[in-house]
Amino acid sequence: MRIDAHHHVWQLARGDYGWLTPDLVPLYRDYDLAELRPLLAAAGIEGTILVQAAPTEAETAFMLDIAGQADLVRGVVGWIDFDATDAVAGIEKVAAHQLLVGLRPMVQDIADDDWLLRPALAAQCDAMARHRLVFDALALPRHLSRLVQVVDRHPGLQFVLDHFAKPHLATGEIAAWKDDVQRLAARPNIVCKLSGLVTEAAANWQIGDLSEAVDHVLEVFGPQRMLFGSDWPVVNLAGGYARWFAASEALLARLSPDEKAAIYGGNAARIYLSSRGRHTSGK
Repeated sequence: MRIDAHHHVWQLARGDYGWLTPDLVPLYRDYDLAELRPLLAAAGIEGTILVQAAPTEAETAFMLDIAGQADLVRGVVGWIDFDATDAVAGIEKVAAHQLLVGLRPMVQDIADDDWLLRPALAAQCDAMARHRLVFDALALPRHLSRLVQVVDRHPGLQFVLDHFAKPHLATGEIAAWKDDVQRLAARPNIVCKLSGLVTEAAANWQIGDLSEAVDHVLEVFGPQRMLFGSDWPVVNLAGGYARWFAASEALLARLSPDEKAAIYGGNAARIYLSSRGRHTSGK
């Protein structure tokens, strides 16, 4: 089964997407699964992981409700307030939802670059590990040295690096990012999403603008630790779903059929759906 391991849906009237402003054309409108389905069908994708886009528990409930009504959505990566005094209890509560497969603190938007290193985060990470929840890391290049330490401290917790940590593809200044990603990849309990790259590249991006970063991640993580994600509808800012999917196929063209199958679904099923979520058989 092919799985899109990273997409969103939203309804503006819900009012908790603080980053989503009218100047972000064409994103400033509602997006739902009905609009996504034909794009998935064209790419031969049969299941998805729905990922949070707002730092509220209300949005997580909203996504779980959508997933409960749509077999297409195999799992949800939600959000809880990791800074709350009762954060561990919050994790215990939301973990009761079988379709919740992970949690994603929006690290890129947190003012304190050392937030990942807070001692209090350890209890939350331990709770996630107990419930087999994945820690999706929405990080930027400057956070990678901190993320390495967290991954080391919690060997029993599965981490996913979203969007390659958004390397600076538009400027080409990725040397330091490459070094940090290589260090991170040496840890066995983290994998990397092939997603979100085109919005980090120049506006007139070509496949060659993405290849150095993709080749590097393939080298250090390997195809068994990379997951395809569309980042729809954010990808509409930089060419749309079909163009990004075609680019990903070109970037991975040299891989074997088994390696491609792993990136386009097998790895997502293993990482997110081995003990939680909706089984890939559709049950």
